[in-house]
Amino acid sequence: MDAKIKKKIGDKLREFREIANLTQAEVANKAEINSNYYARIERGEEQPALDTLYDILKVLKVKSSDILPF
Repeated sequence: MDAKIKKKIGDKLREFREIANLTQAEVANKAEINSNYYARIERGEEQPALDTLYDILKVLKVKSSDILPF
């Protein structure tokens, strides 16, 4: 995946996480992933698997169309 796309996805995840008033650790815990891994996703350094992204979106209560830039 293009680095710019990963960064846009990470920025959107951060935006919705902040709206939900959750910390990175809270999102990671609820999505059952490592908090450092989630932080790397938000920074655009990691590309999560589809099932991991699905779990994160459920925690944030947003649709994939709210996050994905395409």
